Amino acid sequence: MADPLTLVYLTVPLVVGVVSGYLVRNRRQVKLEKPIVAIVVVLIFSLGFSIGSNSELLAALPQVGLQALVIAVLAIVFSVAFVMAGRKLVKA
Repeated sequence: MADPLTLVYLTVPLVVGVVSGYLVRNRRQVKLEKPIVAIVVVLIFSLGFSIGSNSELLAALPQVGLQALVIAVLAIVFSVAFVMAGRKLVKA
């Protein structure tokens, strides 16, 4: 179970961001693409660093990776199948 304080640390910035965006939605748009990309790159680097420094996680990575691959492939296959089935139902 997640620590309630961790949920607060994750939820408060999200809510503040949504409220801030809502309040300034009709004003001049600020271009944030480059800073956002930079922040995402730093987050991905941090995640990779954390994985690389954790020997237990690094040892389990092949099994976790295989499971993630299977889940991703099944999600794609079933998504395509449902779209094709939905198209046939709509045409009928």
